[in-house]
Amino acid sequence: MIAADKGAPQKELFGHPQGLFYLFFAEMWERFSFYGMRALLTLYMVDIIFESLAERDFATAAVYASYGSLVYASTVIGGKISDQILGMRNSIFLGGILMSVGHFVLAIENNVAFFLALSLIIVGNGFFKPNISTFVGTLYPPGDPKKDSGFTIFYMGINIGGWIAPLLCGWLAYKYGWHYGFGLAGIGMLTGLVFFWSGIKKNVFGDRGLPPNEEVMSKKVMGIKQGILVPALAVLSAPIIAYLLSAYKSLGADGTFFEDQNIVNIIFKLIGVTILAYLGYVMFKATLDERKKLFVAILITFFMTIFWGFHELSGSVITLFAARNVELSIMSAAQTNSLNSMFIVILAIPISMMWTYLSRKKLNPRTPYKFGLGLLFAGISFYILSISGASANENGLVPFAYLILMYFLISIGELFMSPVGLSKITDLSPKHIVAFMMGVWFLSSSFAFQVVGFIGKQLAVESTDKNVGGFDTLAIYTDGFLLISKYALGAGIIVLLAAPFIKKLMGKVH
Repeated sequence: MIAADKGAPQKELFGHPQGLFYLFFAEMWERFSFYGMRALLTLYMVDIIFESLAERDFATAAVYASYGSLVYASTVIGGKISDQILGMRNSIFLGGILMSVGHFVLAIENNVAFFLALSLIIVGNGFFKPNISTFVGTLYPPGDPKKDSGFTIFYMGINIGGWIAPLLCGWLAYKYGWHYGFGLAGIGMLTGLVFFWSGIKKNVFGDRGLPPNEEVMSKKVMGIKQGILVPALAVLSAPIIAYLLSAYKSLGADGTFFEDQNIVNIIFKLIGVTILAYLGYVMFKATLDERKKLFVAILITFFMTIFWGFHELSGSVITLFAARNVELSIMSAAQTNSLNSMFIVILAIPISMMWTYLSRKKLNPRTPYKFGLGLLFAGISFYILSISGASANENGLVPFAYLILMYFLISIGELFMSPVGLSKITDLSPKHIVAFMMGVWFLSSSFAFQVVGFIGKQLAVESTDKNVGGFDTLAIYTDGFLLISKYALGAGIIVLLAAPFIKKLMGKVH
């Protein structure tokens, strides 16, 4: 971080630095593009990319899992490059441009273009996502009590984008065609960049977000300036990532699919083993008090991974369930992806006020209890879907109310866990590995998509019929949701039973 980031005086708006609101709208539109595309992705793969395959659900699950894993893992690399070479401003622009191009390429109905588009979005997200979030933190001096509320405002922008995007992109795709939906996502990303550029032109950020020093961009590697080399390598990495995404299958002698071990699966297994080995080494070297707290940090990361693994089914299995087995009248299957963000926007402030009220009464539950309750809410939400089959009509379609209730409950679970867990990682991790543990926390989303892929393959429907549905698919989905519910409820009960023990290990950390 450059010294100037510590800050010249800034103009304020509603008590916050003016730059916050430019970042708010930039992130809102970026998330608009990301979630608008995600709402269409699974349906597009099933209906267009893999429509001729009997195993199209299996192939879709494999690609969706690889895409999700890589799109979150890329943030670790993008953040590191920003810190050492590009700075946050250049990284945000580079990422935004790559993502915009990716969305527009995705509008081309061609298999090669499809995988290349996903790879561009993965690389672009790696540069954009971690840096715009970090940029918000630089607007506030250390210890500023307004920082938490600033991040809350910023988080609302994320969810407003996630709420609106599936509604608009889903409507365009349904009414006029896939390429219009993906095209709107691309326009959303460009709009976000315009807001960010406007903030720079008006100098609301001061000197924040510039490269680490003046010489680093001009430093030559292999005779090429780093300021040119990094974007070039980012673009050149896209075809490699496209190949990794396209290697989604293993074929038997008869040409049918069997359970795959694609390259991305193998990469993440190796990463997981390496991380666990390093954490074991750190715990061996740590003091007893550090070891206790680090153990808790690893535990909550593990349980967060499980929660995200179930939660992220919203963009894959649950979207297919909505398309095939839910009686949709007011929105399409793609548009149902907006429900989670809608409930987050509606519930975030009331739940935050509830924690404040309980704190005044000295009744605010400690972190492990919140995590246990969050997993219970996730389990109950899937149980609601599992019993929906009893209300199915003669076509195997269940009332839309079941899906609404499911998203309401899992959104509560998310608000019990996600905002709490991030802050506790910094409190529980030894100072010399806080940055590493934050990386592990964000990688938990990548590993969660491996869970998503595994579940998606188990609930794959073998058919080349676009209109597949009825009681056959209803039975597959509801049985799967019941099993997921049992695992989530079981995990929640285990956490609640272990909470007194975990609480002791945490010490004074609340």
